[in-house]
Amino acid sequence: MDRIAKVASQKAVVIFSKSSCCMSHAIKRLFYDQGVSPAVYELDEDSRGKEIEWALLRLGCNPSVPAVFIGGRFVGSANAIITLHLNGCLNKLLKEAGALWL
Repeated sequence: MDRIAKVASQKAVVIFSKSSCCMSHAIKRLFYDQGVSPAVYELDEDSRGKEIEWALLRLGCNPSVPAVFIGGRFVGSANAIITLHLNGCLNKLLKEAGALWL
C-alpha cells in the first residue's frame, strides 16, 4: 500500500488500470477528453501488478480497476468517477488538484 500511496501522490491524476478492461478504457478516455493527462499504470503489464491489485482491493476499490486517485487521494472506481462527472463535481476536483486550469 505504501507503493500505491507514493505513486498516487506523484501526479495530479493517477489511474490504475488493466489494458484489457473496457471500463478502464472508458475512464481513461473521459480524462483525456477533458484535457487531463493522467499517469496510467497498467497492472497487467507490471511485474508487481497482482500485488498492487490486492492492495487496491484492501483499500476498498472493488473491482480493483480502474482505481482513480486525484490529488493523491483515492476517489473511486468507474461508478464513482462517472457519478462525479455527471453531477459536475469532477472538474472541481481536477482543478483543485492542478490537473485542469480552465
